Amino acid sequence: MKKETLTRSELEIMTLLWRVGKPLTASEIIEHSTDKTWKDSYVHLLINSLLNKGMIRAEGFAKTTKNYARTFTPAVTKAEYAVRQITGKQGLCMKTVVSIVSALIDRSDDPKALVGKLDALITEKKANLN
Repeated sequence: MKKETLTRSELEIMTLLWRVGKPLTASEIIEHSTDKTWKDSYVHLLINSLLNKGMIRAEGFAKTTKNYARTFTPAVTKAEYAVRQITGKQGLCMKTVVSIVSALIDRSDDPKALVGKLDALITEKKANLN
């Protein structure tokens, strides 16, 4: 798995797409990006960069005022992106995974509930491994 580093502007667009949860045109990305650090004219370069990095994909087309515009959606989830940032190319050894999960539990707003959900997830994963 390749580790992709996003620029601040690219991450702003990804965060928007994850939050909105539906495909957006370039114009809609500009419209919804109220706190952006990039200029409106730069949106197509950012979209092309995200496409090249495999972070987004063209989903279809939407009718704009007179024309049709491509719509874009995330190609990876926010969780998948976070895992890519942690793992890099090598993956993780078991000790590191345990340390990360332990740290995440410690930072959780409800550690007991999280441990219960993780226990159920582990049980499900064990069943799928057999």
